[in-house]
Amino acid sequence: MKYYSLNNPDIQTSFKEAAITGIAQDKGLYFPESIPQLDADFIANIENYSYEEIAYRAIAPFVGDEIPEDKLRQIVAETLAFPFPVVQVEEGVYALELFHGPTMAFKDVGARFMSRCLNYFTQGEDKKITILVATSGDTGGAVASGFLGVEGIEVVILYPSGKVSDVQEKQLTTLGQNIKALEVNGTFDDCQDMVKQAFLDEELKNISLTSANSINVARWLPQMFYYFIAYKELKKLGKPLVVSVPSGNFGNICAGMMAKKIGLPIQHFVASTNVNDTVPRFMDSQQYQPKPTVETLSNAMDVSNPSNFVRILELFGKEFGALDNELTSYSFTDAETVATLQKVYTEDNYLCDPHGAVGYLGLKKYLKDKENLTGVFLETAHPVKFADSIINNLKIEIPVPAQIQAVLHGEKKADQISTYNELKDFLKR
Repeated sequence: MKYYSLNNPDIQTSFKEAAITGIAQDKGLYFPESIPQLDADFIANIENYSYEEIAYRAIAPFVGDEIPEDKLRQIVAETLAFPFPVVQVEEGVYALELFHGPTMAFKDVGARFMSRCLNYFTQGEDKKITILVATSGDTGGAVASGFLGVEGIEVVILYPSGKVSDVQEKQLTTLGQNIKALEVNGTFDDCQDMVKQAFLDEELKNISLTSANSINVARWLPQMFYYFIAYKELKKLGKPLVVSVPSGNFGNICAGMMAKKIGLPIQHFVASTNVNDTVPRFMDSQQYQPKPTVETLSNAMDVSNPSNFVRILELFGKEFGALDNELTSYSFTDAETVATLQKVYTEDNYLCDPHGAVGYLGLKKYLKDKENLTGVFLETAHPVKFADSIINNLKIEIPVPAQIQAVLHGEKKADQISTYNELKDFLKR
């Protein structure tokens, strides 16, 4: 499989090089040159296959022969080495829990898959790779965990000061070893802009930089696995499936839409956002006009210019009508999020995190006045990662899981920066 730059289709590369470089030299995101199709019999009998087999069949065409089958199967098995429960919340509404991994966030899957791919690709290489990543919350912790101690790889994580939760900050600033954290005086979009600028900086070309954000194909594509898992578990209900995805940088929902393109029969997607509503406004007006980022309770979705939306447009040949048939997008306020946290907890006895609450809101709004559908929303992080907002609004205590206890008492180590030149100086040390 070849990958081309969305800025210039003539710029093409392999899966290996796309994973190692992260972004094309013209700043374009990589996109597969063709959309493979899964066997119809496999989809029809998906309930008879293991998660590992399903995931392997989904990802193998995108990797091609660049990783041997036995090694790719091992990578997939290690990626899915924790549960993905589908929990009924109310009649016809289910939560797909993606927070049972080492950092208790959905991004563990992409980070684990990517780290193992890069580990395979760099074996025997003399040159060190520096992974440069911006995080709005959970990406940093997942990448830090996935790459901790991986030989030949250094991780540099940029995060916006005061705009991630205490637990999220601990997960990316306390590990040490090959993990370095930079606390940025700004927003997530500022962090992301710095990362993109570094990739294009000629003065840094002697440093092997790559990204572990969902702009990297090795982090983006394995997120397809979630949707296959949800479909397998809910297929027995015999109703078309609608999936609502809490959306920030739009990598997760883009992977779900890719899963549908390769053959997974999901009827409709809902992109549920907080008040950073660039995509909901685009779906109404067809005008893509990012506004300044607004800080919210669902901080991992505080993104005003989502990088991966260009990939969604590419999936549909930039034809708005085709996209509009398969995607609906809504935005919700913090007040609506808090009310939903309270409602779902008291009426359904289910504790969402703020992002999951936004996903629930989007699902319920779409399902209103519709019949014979099964709805699932993605619970993307454990509620304990947002304990302050939940304790303040629900007046309940949340038991702290072992994965979180392990980092809570660690010492924070982070350098503070405000400008791109400070990042550049850090990378050149």
